[in-house]
Amino acid sequence: MSLPLASIDLSDAVEYHYGDFPPEKLDLELLLKPITDATASLSRYDEMLRNMLNSEVLLGPLRRRDAVVSSRMEGTISTLDEILQLEADEDAGDRDARRNARSETVEVFLYARALKAAQDRLSEGASISDWLVRGAHQTLLAFGRGAQKSPGQYKTEQNYIGERGRNAKVSFIPVSHDHLQQGMDTLFEFIDADVHIPILRTALAHIEFEALHPFEDGNGRVGRMLITLLLWHYGLISQPHFFVSGYFEQNKDEYIERMRRVSSHHEWSEWCAFFLGGLEAQAEENIKIAEAIQTLYADMKDRFQQVLSSQWSNHALDFIFANPVFRNNRFTSASGIPAPTAHRFTNKLQKSRFIQELQPASGRRAALYSFEPLLRIVRESS
Repeated sequence: MSLPLASIDLSDAVEYHYGDFPPEKLDLELLLKPITDATASLSRYDEMLRNMLNSEVLLGPLRRRDAVVSSRMEGTISTLDEILQLEADEDAGDRDARRNARSETVEVFLYARALKAAQDRLSEGASISDWLVRGAHQTLLAFGRGAQKSPGQYKTEQNYIGERGRNAKVSFIPVSHDHLQQGMDTLFEFIDADVHIPILRTALAHIEFEALHPFEDGNGRVGRMLITLLLWHYGLISQPHFFVSGYFEQNKDEYIERMRRVSSHHEWSEWCAFFLGGLEAQAEENIKIAEAIQTLYADMKDRFQQVLSSQWSNHALDFIFANPVFRNNRFTSASGIPAPTAHRFTNKLQKSRFIQELQPASGRRAALYSFEPLLRIVRESS
């Protein structure tokens, strides 16, 4: 938040750790077990990813779920169903979809888009850099309330972390804007430097980004995107499908206090232990969710074939798993299935209760469908 200094309570605030990043040393004795456990859990998760035939199709909904949870940590409340409907409307060509949606829903929708865009840039050979982070932020705040908060631009005045409202109370004072660029340059140099093992560099880079708090708004969301991007960039996961916001939301008070104590008591090692514990716990949770999705996919593959009796049944299945809420015109035009066949498929799938109609067709607006078996799995994990 950015408020006039006279209007906020600074009595318990901790100030950014000038000159203390990167830390000179870490307590490796303290970190040995957390490193071992987190690495093992990430390896199990990555092995599962490698064995998936199409992890982008199967785990795409988890990116939307992470958008919901990460945004919820910042006080932006929306639901997975709202995000998926907005996405379905945009994909179907509705130019007014964002204007008609709640502002909170648009913000969460843009989080998922920003993360996917950053992943695409990395896959094209980009590095984790000033340009990549600014680009993610620009996408994140491209529309609605965020558009008034300097998307893609670093802050030009002091900002604060703490409680908002009439009796605002600051818990942390990030780096001042006049020292920010130097801090960001140091952070990106550290990300590329051959110091510490990658999993520790991820932990340290995340906390440093949060402490710098480089933007007027959206810092927490970009910082959590950075975790997934770094794990992938360092090769700790083979594909960019790891989402940790759930753990941080469940442990939000400790998350904030650990960040404060890095600056107030130089507890870099303790922060790393907490972060690694989060990676371990979230990896195990992600394995359970992904296994449930994979099991559902295998079951539905046979059942779709039975109901549709067509060479195109797998095309329909992949489209619906990647788009569990969709407009029928998008299905007929983008699933790779001949349009007349796709129209027949939606009728058959609805009659067999594999998909349900959320909104009937009206005028030029195509019917809206949902694939509840997958949505139930993803909703329950939110």
